[in-house]
Amino acid sequence: MIHGSLTANPPWWGMAIRSRKRSSLSRFIAPVATLIILGYFGFHAFNGQYGIRANIAMQKRIDRLEQRLADRTAFRNKLESRVALLREGTLEKDMVDEHVRKQLNMMREDEVVLFR
Repeated sequence: MIHGSLTANPPWWGMAIRSRKRSSLSRFIAPVATLIILGYFGFHAFNGQYGIRANIAMQKRIDRLEQRLADRTAFRNKLESRVALLREGTLEKDMVDEHVRKQLNMMREDEVVLFR
């Protein structure tokens, strides 16, 4: 054998290489761990404090509160328009008359009362 020749085999070529055989349990550790982690995050994405269910419940509450706000705003606007009629300089005779009759619980003999 001549050193440096192309036909010569290197000295480490004939060495045996040992590899450990993987057990069947170790093949399943990474996939099972991945499934557990994904299951945990998936569960909390649906059921958590800020999950899909909580978002639906919050949206329903927002809709109820917006409706309540709209009702109260309409009532407030109605009251503001009535108060504006009672202010100085803009007194309406009919408005004052109606208010006084309600407060005193009185009416004339020729009037008819309609209850609401």
